[in-house]
This record gives sequence, structure tokens and C-alpha cells, in this order.
Amino acid sequence: MRLSMFIFLCLQISAVPGSVFGQTVASGDFRVGAAKVDITPSQSELPKAYLGVLDHVFSRAIVIDNGHTSAALVTLDAGGVPNELWADLSARAEKELAIPSSNILFTATHSHSVPMVIPIFGHEQVDKARVADYEEKVFQSMKSAKANLQPAKIAYGTGVSYLNVQRDIIDPVTHRWWEGANYGGASDKTVAVIAFESLQGDPIAVYYNYAMHAVITGTLDLVSGDIPGSASRYIESHFDDKVVALWSEGAAGDQNPIYFQQTYDLRAIRTQDFAQKGVDVSNSMPPGGQGLDRNSPKVLHLMKEQEEMITSMGQLLGEEVLRVMRGSNRFVSDGRLFGDAKSITCPGRERTNEGRGGFPGTYKDGPPVNIRLGVLMIDDIAIGAVNGEVYNPIAERLKRESPYAKTIMATLTNGFANSGYIPDDASFGHYTFEVLSSRLQPGCAETSIVNGIMEMMPRVKY
Repeated sequence: MRLSMFIFLCLQISAVPGSVFGQTVASGDFRVGAAKVDITPSQSELPKAYLGVLDHVFSRAIVIDNGHTSAALVTLDAGGVPNELWADLSARAEKELAIPSSNILFTATHSHSVPMVIPIFGHEQVDKARVADYEEKVFQSMKSAKANLQPAKIAYGTGVSYLNVQRDIIDPVTHRWWEGANYGGASDKTVAVIAFESLQGDPIAVYYNYAMHAVITGTLDLVSGDIPGSASRYIESHFDDKVVALWSEGAAGDQNPIYFQQTYDLRAIRTQDFAQKGVDVSNSMPPGGQGLDRNSPKVLHLMKEQEEMITSMGQLLGEEVLRVMRGSNRFVSDGRLFGDAKSITCPGRERTNEGRGGFPGTYKDGPPVNIRLGVLMIDDIAIGAVNGEVYNPIAERLKRESPYAKTIMATLTNGFANSGYIPDDASFGHYTFEVLSSRLQPGCAETSIVNGIMEMMPRVKY
């Protein structure tokens, strides 16, 4: 049943430029509601590799209505948005909440510390009861947000944070491509903020967009929302938990947290320990904290620092969001809502050699790769959506070329493409793990994504 619904919805979105509901572009008074629901797995639901819970994770939702149509922004503390979950909940929200499926953006924070309830790829068996419970919780965040609708006004603003950094670098020792803080690499420092307030000026919710991987706690084997979860909790706590703060994943395919040294140190320890056992992992990446000696004082010290780092960086990013919110003064209380979706197809490839980085990849032609795009416009704010891990320069190009000054790119949104990473054209010459593992052939995705998103924008006329 779930598979047939997923296929139907994919065909519907690919074939029709926007659902019937999404054709309404009349202006009207805004109403906004927000809610969040705890989706933290219980101890009994954790996979064997997980040791426990570091911090709770949530489904956060904002619903916007203007009397003619409605839209929803949903962010999950999760590694990705499974295609089946996106298909099921989009269809259900359209049916039960009258929110057009083309007007819904399901975005993952991409935390590497949250177990997947529904596999992103593969045909692993799933716990159907667990899946149903998880989907119900996500839906309830949307349903509660709609129930909380109240007259509102909306503002857009931008700030700056230097917590992200380009992670593709030439290693100073080997002189080969590897991973590290590339201070001179392309890295958009913009924090885009959409603030939602009541007509009396009381904050309701905030939707903020930033390009950075949530990978700090990846070796702890503990459930965590990582930096996105920390930042959202900090913002919400500032308002006595009367506000819901949604992280929107920017184009972070090549962006790491700038302070990532503990992970590099743990990687070096693990590589050395494996080598003593006769196993070479110097050009690979064991999952999570596999192979780390948790009785080692050095390992425990580094892991404790990782826990502290997500708090520190979450607070710093949260403070910048709060600064932008405080400075927002151009609120609008009425406007248009519009959503659209389409798919693009690029030539695919299959890798025929191995190695995480530093050496050229060899390939053969593979099946074509489909990438899902979307646009949600909240009056003159344009949110372009891509269901993959996009390199930063692609989003920067979209913002440069977009006809709307207030343009955001939300990635890992509305499903999960089987493309692997989506590098910009220039980066295909880098022998990094993201480029080497990409299923895309060079020369298609960057322009197709930018043009595909912009082609959907002009349908809304201001």
C-alpha cells in the first residue's frame, strides 16, 4: 500500500506542474501556527549500535494559511527524509489537513546521530508498528500546528555565522585531496531567518537556514540532534518554550563545522588501533564509534568535548538567529502562498574502484539519476528545495540568479535522492569522498537544479 502510494505521488508530481490546490496565488491575511512533537526512540527501539540518548529529538512544524491556501514547513531531527515517509505524509496532509502536497517541505537536519526508522535505501525489514508510530508523531506535529493557527505577520532577514567551513582540502603531508578545514574554500556564511509573530508582536516560530553538516556527535553512538537540535532548543528556551524553532538544512554537501578537531583526533586513534590489529582503515570510515576503546581516558575526554561542542556551537548559532529576529521590522501580515514541484534527470555512473579519497575514481555508465525539486513561496520569500546533499556553490548560484532577493535553498527536503552527493561542476575535479561516491556524471546537476527551481518561480507574479 505504501509503495503504491509513493509511486502514485511521484508520478503525480513529475507529470503535473503543481497540484490543483497549488494553483491559488491570491493574497490574503496570514495565519500561522507551530508545534513540535518528541520523536526520540525509546531504549527498546534503539539499534544495537546505539548506547542511549544524549538529547531528545523532535518533529517541528509551522503551518501558514492565507485564507486561500495553506503551506507547511516541517523539520525532522533525522539523517534524512525517507521517500516513503514524504509520500505518505504529503498525501495524508493534503487529504486530512487540506494542505496541498506541493506546498509542504519536509526537511531533515541531517544529524548523523539519529537512527533511521525507515531505511533511506535498501530493502531491510522494518518494524511496521514502529514506522506507523513514527509517521503518526510527525503528522501530529503538523496537525497541532494547524490547530494553533492565529493571525500573524512574517518577516525575513539574514545574519552571518562563521561556524561552517568548506571541508575539501589538499592534505599538507600527502598533497592529495582529503578532509579538513579549508578556510579559503567556498562557504556561504549566511543565516537566513523567517520570523513569525502574532499581530501583537509575540513570537510564534522561526525558520532558519544554514549550511553545515550535523556530524559532531557521530562517533558517540548516542541519539542526538547535534548542532541543529542544540541551536533550536536554545532559541526555544530563550522564549520559555513558547516558540518553535525549525532548522532548515542549507547546501551543506561540502560544509563541516569549523571546530571538528575531536573527530579528526578520534579518527587518528581508531586508524592506529585498527592498524595494530592488521586492518587498514586509513582510506575508509568505519560507522559511528566502531572500534573506539571507550575505556581509554583519551577517547572519553575527546567524546566529552564533542558533547560540549554541540552546546557551544548551538548557542552561538542560536544567538545569531535571535539577533536577526530582534532586528526584524519589515513584517507583512498578508500575502500569497504558492508551491510547485518537479523532477530532473541526469546521467548516472557507477564506481568501479574503492577508497574514501585522495585518488581518482574509475566508473562505468549507470542508470539515470532523478532529483526532486520544489519551490515554496511565502509572499516574496522563495524557498527552493532539493532532495539531496547539494554542494554550497550551487545554492550560491541559485541566490545570485534568482529573480527574488529573498531566496533560500533547503536541501535533504521531500525525500532522499539516490544520487549521493551533488557537487557543483567545478568540484568534480576533486578526489574527495563526496565527489568519488557521487552517482552523478559531471556537467548536469548544477545547471539543471538552478534552472529547474527558477523555472517554477515566475508562476507567482508580484
